[in-house]
Amino acid sequence: MVRNVAREIAVRLAYELSFSDETAQELLDRRLAADNFASLAEEDTLYAEAPNEKQAAYIRRLVTGVSEHAAELDGYISKYAQGWSFARIPLVASAVMRVCMYEIMYMPDIPTGAAINEAVEIAKKYETPETVKFINGILGSFARQECPQE
Repeated sequence: MVRNVAREIAVRLAYELSFSDETAQELLDRRLAADNFASLAEEDTLYAEAPNEKQAAYIRRLVTGVSEHAAELDGYISKYAQGWSFARIPLVASAVMRVCMYEIMYMPDIPTGAAINEAVEIAKKYETPETVKFINGILGSFARQECPQE
C-alpha cells in the first residue's frame, strides 16, 4: 500500500466519523482490522491490501488528528469558503479538506504542495469538477495565508 492509498482511506474514515457515534479510536480499531479489509477487498480495490504497521500508524494519526482538531479545521474551511455556509459543503469535500489541512499544519514532513495535490486527486474521485475547484481554491488560500513560509 502506498501513501496516497493510505491517505484516501484516512479521508474515507474522516468522512465516516462525521456521521458516526463511534470515537475515532473505535472506528479505527474496527476499520483497520485485517478481516475488515479482507471483506471490503471484494467490493473495492482500495482495500485490496491491508496497511502495514507504518501505514496504519499514518492513517491513525490523520484520522485521530482530524477528530481532535475538527473545530479548528472547520473554522479554517469556513474562513476560506467565501460565500458558502459550512452546512452547504458536502461531507466528502469537508473530509478531504480536513485531512489535507491537518497534514499541512501538523505533519511538517509532508510538503504542502503534495498534500494539496493529493487532496485534489482524491476529491476528483468523489466530487463534481466544480466542487474539486472549490476544494482546490480553499486549500490554496489556506496554504498561502496560514503557511506563507512554504
